[in-house]
Amino acid sequence: MKKICFTVTTDLNYDQRMQRICGSMAKKGYVVQLVGRVLPVSLPLQPQPYAQQRLRCWFNKGKLFYAEYMLRLFFYLLRQRSDAYCAIDLDTALPVFFIALLKRKPFVYDAHEYFPEVVEVTHRKTIKAIWAAVEGFIIRRTDHAYTVTASIAGVFKQKYGASFEVIRNMPPLLPYQEPAKEPATILYQGVVNEGRGLEPLLRAMAGVEAKLVICGHGDIFEELVQLAHTLGVAHKVEFRGKVLPADLLEITRTATIGVMLLENKGLSYYYSLANKFFDYIHAATPQLVINFPEYQRLNQEYGVALESSLEVQELQDKLNLLLTDKALYQRLQQNCRAAREELNWQQEEQKLWRFYKQLWKTREKQII
Repeated sequence: MKKICFTVTTDLNYDQRMQRICGSMAKKGYVVQLVGRVLPVSLPLQPQPYAQQRLRCWFNKGKLFYAEYMLRLFFYLLRQRSDAYCAIDLDTALPVFFIALLKRKPFVYDAHEYFPEVVEVTHRKTIKAIWAAVEGFIIRRTDHAYTVTASIAGVFKQKYGASFEVIRNMPPLLPYQEPAKEPATILYQGVVNEGRGLEPLLRAMAGVEAKLVICGHGDIFEELVQLAHTLGVAHKVEFRGKVLPADLLEITRTATIGVMLLENKGLSYYYSLANKFFDYIHAATPQLVINFPEYQRLNQEYGVALESSLEVQELQDKLNLLLTDKALYQRLQQNCRAAREELNWQQEEQKLWRFYKQLWKTREKQII
């Protein structure tokens, strides 16, 4: 029975993509271990069908955090046995690569985002250069890699000649239940960080008669709370902070509209395909989505959203259109119900299983 170790820097309770990946691999008969970190505000680990381990750090952000976490992760993995090691993003890649090399086991790279182009990095020349160097070092040294969008896979192919499998982040297909939508409720779910389109969304709320529910936490959470008061829309906005995935599913089902907005502050955002886009589809919740390539491509095929820029007037107009045009809303809902039958984790996990099946075949040939 093969064992696979996956590593992240996230709090495991809220990392839905890793919960799906690890759960699928465990369901297929693999022994799975997921290693992440514990934060000062972390809740106890939620039960999962695989082993979980969280490392505690003295530092929780910045250069010192990354340096400390990489060291802690390396020495933790040094004591663990596994048949393959999978690093999620560049911030865990170096220690995992060297552990796999030391133990002569396969190294896998899972790029959840285009790391040197994330908003926190892309405009900091020295930091970006460091992560770009790490990226080149890692990608040139592995034949086993996958990512979340065809656009990011294309970038890696162009830069390094590397082939990445594309395994998108989608919810599992659950039996459909007709959602009881709350009247005039707009939902944002996700990290509350810079570049998520939340500032223009708050400004747009001045001209929208609805309640905005923000589920998530992050670096600009307190700033947004203050901005809502400054703009005079605090009575329309509910900041719920972090919400566990099971609770978030029910909130998404009852929302009238979902929002999937990003600012073009780096290619990682521009080429993204966030899980919330699919969460809204599965909840039959029509959405307002940013007009970036991956979202446009899927919306042209399935017709589940209205596309928008981040211009405040356009946001207002399209939110109001979704709230008032019943025929449009019902058509988008019906399209969501049809799309969820194709855009679901049951389809994507087949690619995941094939990926690891091919990895073992390749490994066996190398040993022979």
